[in-house]
Amino acid sequence: MKTPAPTHQQWGWFAILTAAAVLHLEAVRTIERRREKAVAGAPYTNLKSLWVCAAVLLIPLPLVVALIVASYVYSWLRVYGQAKAHRKIFSASTFVVASVAASAMLQVGGLTTVPKIPTSLWSLLVVLTAAATWWLVNYALVVGVILLSIPGSTLRKALGDLSDQLVVAAALGLGIAAAALIADHPWVLPVLAVTVLCVHRDLLLPQFQRAARTDAKTGLAAPTYWAEVVKAELLRAKSAGTSVGVLMLDLDHFSDINNVYGHPAGDEALTAIARAVLAEVRRDDLVARFGGDELAIVLPDIDPIELLAVAERIRAALGRPIILSQTLNGGPETVTGMTATIGAAVFPQSGQTYEQLLLAADTQLYGAKNAGRNQVRLSPAHDTPS
Repeated sequence: MKTPAPTHQQWGWFAILTAAAVLHLEAVRTIERRREKAVAGAPYTNLKSLWVCAAVLLIPLPLVVALIVASYVYSWLRVYGQAKAHRKIFSASTFVVASVAASAMLQVGGLTTVPKIPTSLWSLLVVLTAAATWWLVNYALVVGVILLSIPGSTLRKALGDLSDQLVVAAALGLGIAAAALIADHPWVLPVLAVTVLCVHRDLLLPQFQRAARTDAKTGLAAPTYWAEVVKAELLRAKSAGTSVGVLMLDLDHFSDINNVYGHPAGDEALTAIARAVLAEVRRDDLVARFGGDELAIVLPDIDPIELLAVAERIRAALGRPIILSQTLNGGPETVTGMTATIGAAVFPQSGQTYEQLLLAADTQLYGAKNAGRNQVRLSPAHDTPS
């Protein structure tokens, strides 16, 4: 059956939605460019879905597709810079397929003519089901392609964070509200636009900042964030008269895993090691990946004896078997006998500043490595750098 030509009103709604989407992208393009670059091997979440969801409810499907194309072309030209075209084409395609699925769900629910604004409990349930369908189809396509196209990708990483999907839910909810406003009270749309920008600032920017504080492979803290926390803990300890412990941990001969089993297996082993270390520290302690195979741990309110006990527990835990599934031969392999060398230092005995404390722990780490590895050494009080 031939699709009726869009009405003048529908063309007007299309123009409003396209203008809103472009203005929104332009207003947040700096944040979005940084956020996309921070994403690796996980779904990239944005708020284009807001305007697409509103379009599905307001305008015929061909105009929805035109809006998606316009949004992604503008994003490619102005937001993402020299992004690979095939990635943006795929992302736009997932939006189109998801929109077709959502439109089909609206048809099944009896909302056959636009605008499909909910006016009863039943129509609201239909619209919410269509929005959920849009999310599920788009999400499943993105996760599936990540698993198929990125070597060494795992389902857990490909699924991304729950917070990302809450952002999508917020965008779809705002899209339903935007459709209702445009259909009946278009002069209120600027209020919603300001709300959307606030969502970007209060949800997506902190989300990007959290990603910048986290090591992508292990989920541990990044070195710069860890350093900030150590400095803050030292200030607190100085004012409260308490202590701060630091452990510098080097995995012995970790490069052998990469050489024998491959780098994906090495990443898998590093993730398992991170989990093992986290299981041995307290909730308020912070573990960071400080380098390729080096970890750093800050432990507030701990004395030297307790610090040594934690270090020995970690060293023992790393000796447990690790099962690697992503090996060069394609089969699972079990790695045993993993060891670590650990240098320890405590404020105020071993150092008064971040630099002094780190140097004291590092000195003990390299002394232990030169003495044969697989041991823990604590910086004594008289080793405090001047």
